[in-house]
Amino acid sequence: MITVHHLETSRSQRVLWLLEEMGLPYELKIYKRHPVTKLAPPELKKIHPLGKSPVITDGDLVVAESAAILEYLVERYGAQAQGEGAQLSTQPGTPEHMQLRFWMHFAEGSLMNWLVMKLVFMTIPTQPMPFFVKPIARELCKRVQKQLIDPNLQTSTAFIEDHLGKNKWFAGDRLTLADFQMSFAVSALMSRADDAARCPNLSAYLKRMEARPAYQRALAKGGPVVMA
Repeated sequence: MITVHHLETSRSQRVLWLLEEMGLPYELKIYKRHPVTKLAPPELKKIHPLGKSPVITDGDLVVAESAAILEYLVERYGAQAQGEGAQLSTQPGTPEHMQLRFWMHFAEGSLMNWLVMKLVFMTIPTQPMPFFVKPIARELCKRVQKQLIDPNLQTSTAFIEDHLGKNKWFAGDRLTLADFQMSFAVSALMSRADDAARCPNLSAYLKRMEARPAYQRALAKGGPVVMA
């Protein structure tokens, strides 16, 4: 039995969506974030030394990291999947395969670091601190966002918007692993990047993704995708 150790409002929502899309049975264990720090609870370190999510167990096997988990599930259980969930990989050497590979790496390698930084620098001024420090923290965070984070997010947003204007899904005309890997990043981008909500292709993609019955089932079981 596959067990998903799911941290609320985290990247592991990708894994739940994939399992629902493939029609595979699994057990769900939900972990709550610390109410103040928003960090993962120490119980996750009992599953994997990094103490982070997503992480799954499959018998005695422990698999961590989003891309590794997604690829493992498709390689191990793809033959048992149902419907579109049985065709989530691509043929090596094809343009679709190169797109899948690119977006699998882009999600965490190029985009998520800026989205995490955006969340951190939006959050810092709201934390408890001496009253005379708060204006300095607010101004510093505003400058970092304006000069460093936002320009990089704008570049990524424009790049994704252009790509989705030419492709229904990230690797082409059909759903693939690239969409599961990019799903959390797209949700976070639409939530945190000021200009993303004004992008028609991104907005249409998000609606298309969220309308899928498997995505809705994953959402009902795992809770909200991104941190408020």
